[in-house]
Amino acid sequence: MKELDAMLATWEACDAKNAFCTIREELEKMDDVTLTVNARPGVSYSLRATHKNQNERPLFALVDIIDDDPEFRWLSVCFYQDMISDPDDRGDTVPGGLAGQDGYCFDHDDSEEMTGYLIQRIKEGYRAAQG
Repeated sequence: MKELDAMLATWEACDAKNAFCTIREELEKMDDVTLTVNARPGVSYSLRATHKNQNERPLFALVDIIDDDPEFRWLSVCFYQDMISDPDDRGDTVPGGLAGQDGYCFDHDDSEEMTGYLIQRIKEGYRAAQG
């Protein structure tokens, strides 16, 4: 988390940063969830949420800050396809793209509405991960 927090401290305020911080806060409130970070500066900072009941999958939500251009970072939020729904058809299906399993990835459009939509998907994934 130190590398992520250091990057966040230097990232100028913007809609993508605000959305990431809101999503992170929501994940931090969830019981029995562990958050880990895979920091690859210049590529991405991946925040991974895992519920203690998950034995076969390494996460229920993946929140990526895409860092290929630090001036224009953006968010991609991914889930296993069978753990969430996408009632507004906003996600892209990723066949075999999430640890070898089918997933959904959502590119955040910097709107508060999208942040809310993603938090609903996170809550859905959390419930599925609880078992």
